[in-house]
Amino acid sequence: MGTTIKANTILPANREAITLHTADGLELVGELAMPQGGPPGATLVCLHPLPTHGGMMDSHLFRKAAWRLPALAGLAVLRFNTRGTSSVRGTSEGSFDNGACERYDVAAAIEYAEFHDLPGIWLLAWSFGTDLALMHGLDPGIQGAILLSPPLRFSDASHLAAWAESGKPVTALVPEFDDYLRPDEAKERFAAIPQAEVGPMAGSKHLWVGDAEKVLDEVVR
Repeated sequence: MGTTIKANTILPANREAITLHTADGLELVGELAMPQGGPPGATLVCLHPLPTHGGMMDSHLFRKAAWRLPALAGLAVLRFNTRGTSSVRGTSEGSFDNGACERYDVAAAIEYAEFHDLPGIWLLAWSFGTDLALMHGLDPGIQGAILLSPPLRFSDASHLAAWAESGKPVTALVPEFDDYLRPDEAKERFAAIPQAEVGPMAGSKHLWVGDAEKVLDEVVR
């Protein structure tokens, strides 16, 4: 008999508190969730929403990804707090830097995944985290990026051009009623990345309240 998935369902996984070390000397708190009984098929490195507006590694989509995807999809899920960000896990050292020095945070997460031989590294980014992915996530070690509610607020045309040149896949899931960037404008702006796919998400809003299952289904599709 299958398990009924409810809002707070936590499925079995091997979960480990981790510490990331940045090139500028900070320690960032995080967690790695791994499938039980075998190696992961791929890895999601989660980049959370804006910490000055409540974003953190426990933001609901990423918490549910860590609770469910190791068991349901065989994925490793690495989530962490960027500099100066707090959650139940703890507070990362440093202070918020408007996406600038957060480049060291993104690099530290990717390096951790590579050092621990985690396979098929994808960036799973949400809101502010999508700008971090576009600005700082184009690393040889990553396969591509999945962007949730991208506002394209901090990133600019040069970052989109770099992703275009890389050829790495980019998928943007854009809520129909997003507060910052809606599907039609998103299609225009992401046209700068020829390989990018923009997926309009009917009925959804920027924070994906009530839509976690729909989003996670798209992530593993």
